[in-house]
Amino acid sequence: MLLQVLGTAAGGGLPQWNCACPGCAGARAHPERRRRHASLAVRVADHRWYVVNAGPDLTDGIEAVPALRPGPGQRETPVAGVVLTDAELDHTLGIARLREARAGVELWTTPPVRHALTSGLRLGEILRPYMPLKWRQLEAEPRLLGGAVEISALPLSAKRPRYATDLPPLSPPQTDGPADDDLSWVVALCLREPATGALAVYAPALAAWPDTLRKAVEEADCVLIDGTFWDDDEPVRTGISPRTATAMGHLPIDGPDGTAHRLSGVRARCLYTHLNNTNPLTDPGAPEHTRLAALGLEVAAERMVIEI
Repeated sequence: MLLQVLGTAAGGGLPQWNCACPGCAGARAHPERRRRHASLAVRVADHRWYVVNAGPDLTDGIEAVPALRPGPGQRETPVAGVVLTDAELDHTLGIARLREARAGVELWTTPPVRHALTSGLRLGEILRPYMPLKWRQLEAEPRLLGGAVEISALPLSAKRPRYATDLPPLSPPQTDGPADDDLSWVVALCLREPATGALAVYAPALAAWPDTLRKAVEEADCVLIDGTFWDDDEPVRTGISPRTATAMGHLPIDGPDGTAHRLSGVRARCLYTHLNNTNPLTDPGAPEHTRLAALGLEVAAERMVIEI
C-alpha cells in the first residue's frame, strides 16, 4: 500500500493568515516549516488515487505531488475521488476547488457528513451547475475503494461542525438513537490492502479512544493520528480558546490521558498529523520531538511517502 501525505496542519494551516504566534512566525521565517491542511492520498492502482479530506488548499497539495498531476490526456487526472472523515470546513472546502471535474467527483462519507454537506453547506446545489457529486457511503463494514483497497469507518465522535449545529435530524433516521448521539459524525479510517494484508489507520480528529480504535491500532502497520495539541491546556495557555484540547474534541499528545503513552509500544509506525499552529512540534528543534522519538513516535512530514 502506498500513502502520500498531502498536508499535516490543523485548521488555518501553518502559518495561519491572521496569526503571529511563535509557530506561525517561525513558519514565515523558515518556509520549510509551512504545512498545508491535513490530507492524505491513497493509491489504489497505477495512476489512480483517492484523497482523504479536502482542505481549502487541496489543489495546491495535488499539484505539489507529481504522481497526482494530470496526464497523459489533457483532462485525465489520477484523482478518482475524495473520502471524508468528518464535515468540518477544514476538511471539506476543497471539494469546491474540484469543480472543473465535469464528469463528477466520487465522494465517500458517512450519512451525517453527507447530511451536513447537502443540507448545511448545500454543496450539491452549489456544484450542480459545474459537476455532479457521486455519493458513496462509508460504513463500518469494509467496502472496496477503487477495487483494490478495503475501506471502513470507525465511529469516534458525535461532534458536529458549527454550521451544522442546528440541522434537523436525518430523515429517515440513520441511527437507533437521537441524531446528536451518532458517533459517525467523526470517524477514523481503516485502509486495508487485501493483496498484501497491509493495514493503515487514519484518525486526524480524535476526541476519545474507544476499544474499536485500540484494536485497529494494535493490528495496524501504520497509524496517522491526531496531533492537534501537545497537552490538554495548550489552547487555554496560548489564548486561542477558553476550552481545553479535550473539550475541543482533540485528545492531547502528552499527559496521562494523552495518545503518546497509548501508542508507545505498538508495532505500527505511528505518526502525528493535524498539528495546530500553537503546537511546539511545528518547530523541528523543539525538545518535544526528542520525547516522542524516545517512545518510537514521530511527526508526519509534508509530502512524505509511506509504503507499507
